[in-house]
This record gives sequence, C-alpha cells and structure tokens, in this order.
Amino acid sequence: MYFKQFYLGCLAHASYLIGSEGEAAVVDPQRDVDQYIEEANAQNLTIKYIIETHLHADFVSGHRELADKTGAEIVFGKEAGATFPHRAVKDGDELTIGRAKLRIMETPGHTPESICVLITEDEAHAPQKVLTGDTLFIGDVGRPDLAGGRGHTPQSMAAMMYDSLHKKLLKLPDEVEVYPAHGAGSMCGKNLSSETSSTIGQQRKFNYALQPMTKDEFVTMMTTDLPEAPAYFAKDAEINRDGAQPLENLSPPADLTPSQVASAAQQGAVILDTRSAAEFGAGHVPGSLNIGLGGQFASWAGSLIPLNSPIVIVAESTKRVSEAQVRMARVGLENVIGFLDGGVGAWAKAGFEVAAVPQISVGELKELIETRADLQVVDVRRQAEFQSGHAPRAITAPLAKLREILPSLKLDPSKPAAIICAGGYRSSAATSILQQHGFTDLLNVTGGTTAWIKAGYGVEVPAAVNAP
Repeated sequence: MYFKQFYLGCLAHASYLIGSEGEAAVVDPQRDVDQYIEEANAQNLTIKYIIETHLHADFVSGHRELADKTGAEIVFGKEAGATFPHRAVKDGDELTIGRAKLRIMETPGHTPESICVLITEDEAHAPQKVLTGDTLFIGDVGRPDLAGGRGHTPQSMAAMMYDSLHKKLLKLPDEVEVYPAHGAGSMCGKNLSSETSSTIGQQRKFNYALQPMTKDEFVTMMTTDLPEAPAYFAKDAEINRDGAQPLENLSPPADLTPSQVASAAQQGAVILDTRSAAEFGAGHVPGSLNIGLGGQFASWAGSLIPLNSPIVIVAESTKRVSEAQVRMARVGLENVIGFLDGGVGAWAKAGFEVAAVPQISVGELKELIETRADLQVVDVRRQAEFQSGHAPRAITAPLAKLREILPSLKLDPSKPAAIICAGGYRSSAATSILQQHGFTDLLNVTGGTTAWIKAGYGVEVPAAVNAP
C-alpha cells in the first residue's frame, strides 16, 4: 500500500494520498489540487475517491476541482448535506482501492458529520492506520463549537465527541497509527502537538483529553475557555458544502500604479503588505495591514481581513503576489484586485508618504520599561500564552480581537507603545492595526517573548494563575 501525508504549514493542515494496485483515494485535500494528481501519476495510481472527513471550517477544500479533473467520486459523511453529487457514507461502510479497505467510522463531535477512515490492506490483516480528521489530533481533540448552529450546542457536541472517542477510536488496538487533519497552529483545537502522526496507544497514554474522566467532566473541560473562532470559519464551511470554484477561475491581480493604490485605499480596499516585519517596519504604505508570508499567513489573513473586502497586495515580487493570492484563496479570500507595481519603492518615488515602525530588541525593551514610565507594553499573544508569563507591565490584547477590544484597553495613541508577541510576527501585524487607529509612536519587539525569556529576563505571571 502506498501512503503519503501532505502537510501545509501555513494552515497546519494535513491531507493524504492512499494507493493500492493502481487505485487511490485522497483525503481532506487543500484548495490547490495539482500536487495530488502529479503524485498519483508518478505512482501510477488513478484517483478513485476524494474523502472529506467533515465540512472544514478553517480552509476551503479543492474536492470539486479535483473530482472534475480526475473523475473521482466525492465522499462525505451522511450528515454533511453537501449540495453537489457525492457518496453519503454511514458507519461501517467500506470503500475499496486495490487491496486496501477504507472503513468509515461516524465520529460526530467536532461537527455532526465528522467521520474517521480506518485503513486495512486486506481482509486478513488488522487495521493499520486511522485518518481521524478533526476528531482526534495528536495531543488534543477537535473543538466542539464549530457546528454552526444546526440545532447543536457546544455541550451537546462535546458529549458526542466523548462517545466517538471512547466507544469507537479508543476501542482500536494500540498499534493503529493515527493521522489527523491538523497539527500545532490550527484553531480547530486548543493544544495540538507539532507532531503530525502518532498511535492510538500513545494518544491513550499522553493525550490530556483521553485521560479517565466522566462524560460530564469531559464536556466541561472541552467547553471552557474556547478561543473565539475566526470570522471566516462559518463562510468556509458553507463554501465546502457547495464546493469551491477552480482556482484557475480567479482573475490575476492587476498591476496598479501608486496613484491607483491610493485611490483604492480611499475607496475601502485593504492594502495588504506581505513582507517581513523588518521590511514593513522600514517603510510601508500608510494604513496598510502587515501579514507576512513567512508565517501562518492564510489563517491570519482570514482572521484580520473582512470577508468581502477588495484587497491590494504589496510584495517583493510578482511571484510573491501570486503566492499570496493562492494562500488567501485557501481560506476563501478571493477578492484580490491588484498589487502595487514596483512595491514601496515605487510608492515613495511617486512622492507619497511612507510610514515606518521602529524595530527594537528585547534588551532595548527592558531598558525602556525601566526608564520610561509612560511606555505602554501590549502583548498580542493568545490569552493562554499571556497567562504563562509575560514581560513586565504588559497588558493582554490578543491579535485576533485587537480591533474589537481596542476601545476598552484605554491606551493613549500619543504615548509610546511597545508591541510584543512570541517572536515578532503577530506584533508587526498589530502595529499596522494600531497605526490605522491613530497610534503614532509604536515599537515592534523583535524576537518577542521567546527572546525575552531566552535572554534571562524575568516575566510576570497573572495573579489568577498563582491563586490556590
């Protein structure tokens, strides 16, 4: 049997190609699908099935485009309600590719239609692998609050998840290999490992959510302190229910002059600067949003850019413009209208104002904290990260909620503000948002809290963490 995991770091997303005797199945494909076709051709495999473990909320799937290009049949759990031709499978159904059997396990909990796929190579062998979608991750399980209403509460979904785990997945032998749809960085769980595979036995032993507890205890644990789901999640789930248009249908971004970019900005377009924090800090179009291509670009783009906003890209090259367009399309952002031809250099040459954000080291931050009473320190990591320890005097303002909570923070836009995250990526995005809201004396902390701790500087821990 041929088996390959495709891992997309930008979305912390894993998809799979399984093959046997000339036939293959693709599980949870990403939006751009040519890699599966190329790999199948290289292995002399014909893609027979495209299996979706559920209606993904955190990315747009390429299932319809892949089906159109290969003639493969799309497979969903029977509760999905997909609006296009597909095979609706239920618990115990089997799909055959060559000598391999793919047995469907209905495992509701993350979503009502969630399924897992148990793989055996022939009738005489025990199960070898299980593709668990967003039901069981490495070190975690799927969050129960993404059902999008549909008559379910997070509590009812968490109760279903408990049964799916204990009555089905944990009944499998310890040696069965576990392959989930996501790894660390995904918003589909709370505590995902950076490992991308494991075994049932290892997860039984080390996964916090699989330790002995009652169903009520599990439900309480899984529905407490859930991070807010990004706004694009609900849209992406519905796109996947209907099937996305082929990527090749997207119009290539137009090359825009600085004057055209300025006009687009005045008309409400998002000017998206995809360069690194250092490049953005050195000079950028005023009012632009910085989300660097070097990090989890697609997830943050989906979280920070309004769903229907026209987008103008600023990048180092046309190749990077194209990369940004594809990566945004993976989360359903398809309204890229153009890019700044010639980049920020052309913008400056045309006589337009160039904004900047000074970059400071953690050593410089420490000195400022000790000498500037008016310095505001803003930590834009997630709440759980902040609770684990932060730079002195820092206040918490998670990047995903920054615009929403900014009025309640009572920061002074005229006073200096040092913005810090884990490494400098999210903090740069935050400085761009704060500039949009009139902050004039911003500093981005390079290296972030990671560098602060590595330098041996002390951290503060919120009092609630130390409380008995």
